Amino acid sequence: MKEKIVARDTRIDLDFDDNDRARSLYGDLNRNLAAIEKVAGVRIQVRGNSLTITGLPHEVEMAASAMAQFYELIREGYPLYPQDVAYGLRILERTPTAVLRDIFLDRVYITANQRVVSPKTVNQKRYIDSIRGNDIVFGIGPAGTGKTYLAVAMAISALVGSQVKNIILTRPAVEAGEKLGFLPGDMAQKVDPYLRPLYDALNDMLGREKVLELIERGIVEIAPLAFMRGRTLNNAFVILDEAQNTSHEQMKMFLTRIGFSSKAVITGDITQVDLPAGKRSGLVEAARILKSIKGLAFCTFTDVDVLRHPLVQQIIRAYEKKEQKARRPGGRQ
Repeated sequence: MKEKIVARDTRIDLDFDDNDRARSLYGDLNRNLAAIEKVAGVRIQVRGNSLTITGLPHEVEMAASAMAQFYELIREGYPLYPQDVAYGLRILERTPTAVLRDIFLDRVYITANQRVVSPKTVNQKRYIDSIRGNDIVFGIGPAGTGKTYLAVAMAISALVGSQVKNIILTRPAVEAGEKLGFLPGDMAQKVDPYLRPLYDALNDMLGREKVLELIERGIVEIAPLAFMRGRTLNNAFVILDEAQNTSHEQMKMFLTRIGFSSKAVITGDITQVDLPAGKRSGLVEAARILKSIKGLAFCTFTDVDVLRHPLVQQIIRAYEKKEQKARRPGGRQ
């Protein structure tokens, strides 16, 4: 007869030395504490600046680590938002030894409305560090992981810091699984819908008027990938978005445009290729043949890095599960 081992609850007491910081940690109506209780599966009792965390040992340890680290972030002037609590808990669930300050306090850029752009996951931090340390970086992963947004923030930071003279944002003009038919207007108006996500990221960080000014001065350029042919891109921060929809020829053409004192970031989701059947994705091919080149880095994101609605993570996992099953011998689509 096997003996059944039942884990007993443990408790950890935490004391905070500042009333205002403790209130910021707890959140409005203790919402941050409620979120920690739900995610970590613990019980939290509050007594002014002190609190007691009770639950299973590993859950209590994670919750205590999270709260102590959130408090230190607040002490260092970080404005803790409810979504930061969710992001921090997600990091510590996967990487208990993670130091949140090293991630959240890495300020990439401060937007026009004074919002700090910083990494929110371990992979985002690696991505930012890879861009700083390499001339060409590939960011590969599902939608909502911040690949393009963080790349744009890094580009603006490099421009403001006089590390580059121009920002060039480009993407292939490929329709996402539907035929849009004839589009009216001149060339700029025809390709504008394909480039709208890049405009959105710029407008969010700089403000619409500043973006228009930089475009008019030729400092920021947003153009379809086809417009890159024949050019040499010197002293520029170049971002190729939606790179999974490049062909072999387009990817080779783009990578050989990079000139002196330039950086390039290539982003894409290899699970959402919209090329015609039988056409090779330039991004998939590049990930296979270029990994051994020094000065070039590949960063991979997963559903854990998705920073959209919580349901998006579950949706991505469901599709990945179905696609993995279909790839097995005898699997059905």
